[in-house]
Amino acid sequence: MDIVYTIWLRNVKRYLRSKSRMVGSLGMPMFLLLVLGFGLNSVVAIPGMEQGYIGFIMPGIISMSVLFTSVFAGIQIIWDKQFGFLKETLVAPVSRLEIMLGQTFGGATTAVIQGFIILVLSLFMGLDISSISGFAIAVIFMLLIGISFTAFGIAIASRMEDMHGFQLIMNFVIFPIFGLSGALFPIDSLPGWVRYLTLLDPLTYGVEGIRYGLLGSSQIDPGISFVVLSGFTILMVILGSYLFRKISV
Repeated sequence: MDIVYTIWLRNVKRYLRSKSRMVGSLGMPMFLLLVLGFGLNSVVAIPGMEQGYIGFIMPGIISMSVLFTSVFAGIQIIWDKQFGFLKETLVAPVSRLEIMLGQTFGGATTAVIQGFIILVLSLFMGLDISSISGFAIAVIFMLLIGISFTAFGIAIASRMEDMHGFQLIMNFVIFPIFGLSGALFPIDSLPGWVRYLTLLDPLTYGVEGIRYGLLGSSQIDPGISFVVLSGFTILMVILGSYLFRKISV
């Protein structure tokens, strides 16, 4: 497990030392939270939501921050390919599975830190957390989102050589995943066919899990959300490990 820890630590240190990356990653989530949250708070009414629309979308914005940070952690694989670090790592007498897990856990950790920053900022904007145990539940779902989508990003990056191409493909895939997750609107009010697509979106279960933890209510049973998201996480780790083992440099 030393190689897993070493690569995890490398990713975390790179993130913590890049202050511009930390600040820049807050731009879009804070923009949506301020513009949509405060802009529509007095216009949009969510049934059963005491904290208004801004309280409703806060878990979704937190999920968004974790999602985008985790997925784009896959760029590190392409970066390491281009600068030779990955080749030196792969020829070392260690398992490729350990290397992949180190990258996955490192990316997931940075994603959770990013989501935690948004969560703390949300507290100053009026978010009222239901309980300490609920806060822990939200962190667990943030971690599952981070691990699953970091593994997903690594799986895609393992088959690519071009960093810009990776970013374009990820934007093409990730924006529909976020848009259909129910982060910005209640899924119960959607037309039947759209709701069906929403329930096929794994991020939906992460958003609803975080929403349950922070607000004490959700549109999907939290137990179901945990089982589905855990299954998706295991699937993505297996897929990412399989494709990473076939990587060539």
